[in-house]
Amino acid sequence: MAQGDHLQGCELCESPGGFVVVQTPMLRVLRIEDVSFPAFYRIVWAAHRAEFTDLSPAERGLCLEAVARVEMVLREHLRPTKINLASLGNMVAHLHWHVIARFDWDSHFPQPIWGQAQRVVEPPAVSRLALPLFELDRNVANAFG
Repeated sequence: MAQGDHLQGCELCESPGGFVVVQTPMLRVLRIEDVSFPAFYRIVWAAHRAEFTDLSPAERGLCLEAVARVEMVLREHLRPTKINLASLGNMVAHLHWHVIARFDWDSHFPQPIWGQAQRVVEPPAVSRLALPLFELDRNVANAFG
């Protein structure tokens, strides 16, 4: 990262922020290890930027294209009930997007994943996915060439 692109104390500047699936000079795609939501990915802008409009128009296009690529892989391989996209940044003010495959059987559906659980999921969520996580990760990585 160039000088000024790293903010001391920022969790996403100082650590990967999840299991790294794709790393480019501009961004990284991570899988968040969450037992309730195993198909939870995060796209993190490499340089420390707080807001989407801190990016140039070309960078915004690149960022949204990354979000779309992850969404397409999840839709194609998992056939979820819905894909949730979020860019909140209230807890970590470093530009990142959440891309989360949601299923009508998941513990919180139709509520947000940060809301109240609606049910206990048995067998575990990861075993309900259409393919193992390592294959899903490989498909996500392949979407970035």
